[in-house]
Amino acid sequence: EDCGQMSAWYILSAMGFYQVAPGDPTYTIGRPLFDKVEIPLQNGKTFTVITENNSKKNKYVQEAYLNDKKMDSLFFSHKDIKNGSTLKIVMGSDPKLN
Repeated sequence: EDCGQMSAWYILSAMGFYQVAPGDPTYTIGRPLFDKVEIPLQNGKTFTVITENNSKKNKYVQEAYLNDKKMDSLFFSHKDIKNGSTLKIVMGSDPKLN
């Protein structure tokens, strides 16, 4: 029994991100299943994930933006979720090697 950890991982991963390690407030970006996800938060804000060029062929993350600012890495903090940010993930057909 994993106390729901695998279920939580799947739900987050399907939205395009998942927690690096249980208890660690850091998330990494992966391949989303959906073009758009909105998570309403208790503080009245919304965390939104938008995926551009999402298709079976375009399965590689090319770049990501948090609140319209290009991210230097594919990691972000739980604070970004709580603050009601917008995460945009741009997909492409070839792996990006840098």
